[in-house]
Amino acid sequence: MAQKKINLPESDIPESWYNIVADMPNKPLPPLHPGTHEPIGPEMLAPLFPMELIKQEVTSDTWVPIPDEVREVYKIWRPTPMFRAYGLEKLLDTPAKIYYKYEGVSPAGSHKPNTAVPQAYYNKQAGVKRITTETGAGQWGSALSFACQLFGIECEVYMVRASYDGKPYRKIMMNTWGATVYPSPSERTAAGRQILSQNPHSPGSLGIAISEAVELAMQDDDTKYALGSVLNHVLMHQTVIGLEAIKQLELAGDFPDIVVAPFGGGSNFAGIAFPFLRHNLTEGKQVRCIAAEPASCPKLTRGVFRYDLGDTIGMTPLLPMYTLGHNFIPAPIHAGGLRYHGAGAIVSQLLKDGLIEAQAFKQLECFEAGIQFARSEGIIPAPEATHAIATVIREAKQAKEEGKAKTILFNLCGHGHFDMGAYEQYLSGKLVEHEVTAEEIRESLAELNTPEIA
Repeated sequence: MAQKKINLPESDIPESWYNIVADMPNKPLPPLHPGTHEPIGPEMLAPLFPMELIKQEVTSDTWVPIPDEVREVYKIWRPTPMFRAYGLEKLLDTPAKIYYKYEGVSPAGSHKPNTAVPQAYYNKQAGVKRITTETGAGQWGSALSFACQLFGIECEVYMVRASYDGKPYRKIMMNTWGATVYPSPSERTAAGRQILSQNPHSPGSLGIAISEAVELAMQDDDTKYALGSVLNHVLMHQTVIGLEAIKQLELAGDFPDIVVAPFGGGSNFAGIAFPFLRHNLTEGKQVRCIAAEPASCPKLTRGVFRYDLGDTIGMTPLLPMYTLGHNFIPAPIHAGGLRYHGAGAIVSQLLKDGLIEAQAFKQLECFEAGIQFARSEGIIPAPEATHAIATVIREAKQAKEEGKAKTILFNLCGHGHFDMGAYEQYLSGKLVEHEVTAEEIRESLAELNTPEIA
């Protein structure tokens, strides 16, 4: 029997990030100005991001070097371990081999520091004094708070109200690292006040929180904005996950037939899947890459592919994405990090071209999968991660029915230690099901007045 835990030495931390755009047969369409609908240049992004990140956003290079200072910080938790899930395999009585890459060992308890650290680094190099951002469940806000503290930058976080109220310890974690956290929508911004005037009890959304953070960044020359998913440079930073995973599977003498990750805006999925997709695109391999999203926010499986805003108010460029509409307010499920209305442009193009797959899961099935995993593998997964586990269980059962010995890899993107309230609700039978209706999607999409994509 192979060793269950597969570790790498520090020397195997990747020296470059992988940019999948260089290998894509159809490149992502350009972002557009929200007013003129013309392609934007770097000048529109300059108020929000330092120039080095803008360069990464538009680069066509296959590999982008990771600064030594960033790799030094990565050493705090990277390389992250990979495990062979013998316990889960036994529970499912499947011929499939199941591996998981565990990102919950980072200081913030998730994969998010992989991009938070380089974003804070490049902002520090540019002389930025303060960074504003949004956060859904709190993983991104925690990661950026940690990174900003390392580089001496003030951090201001707008946390979706549903998560602010439901996950108080995430807020305290951010406060501990020196960040200021506000529930969104808030009275601090014109965007927040507009939403509250329409619905004083709004549960908030990532789109609204983004509007607030962007508004404040645009008002101050010493302030920039940081995003935890969706954009090209963010997805690229996360590829350290998959690049390490390839080496770890080599040590195990294996290679996946299926790669799975949860999906909110794309960084989690891109991090583990893109390096394996490179083998598909350049070597003709046929790894199935599956994005697992919530049935309450199913932009990949039930959305439309068209230009849409990245935020609710309309301060961001128009992006080509699979979307439910920027005014869509998802149900306040516990997987707050997956409650985003749209998908990143790169992932959207890959899905449109049939190069990746997507599956949607209801909340109760995901928590049942999380319980099965915790009881067979010992790690309590974050609610976001349970979507990947539900996918893995489905695929492992299919392998059993087919009598095929498939190899499945998934990204266990974070632990659920701050989500005990959600598990308590599930275990006591109080967790309610959420699945968006066709009418809700139709009404949201009817509000779009953005360019359609032929």
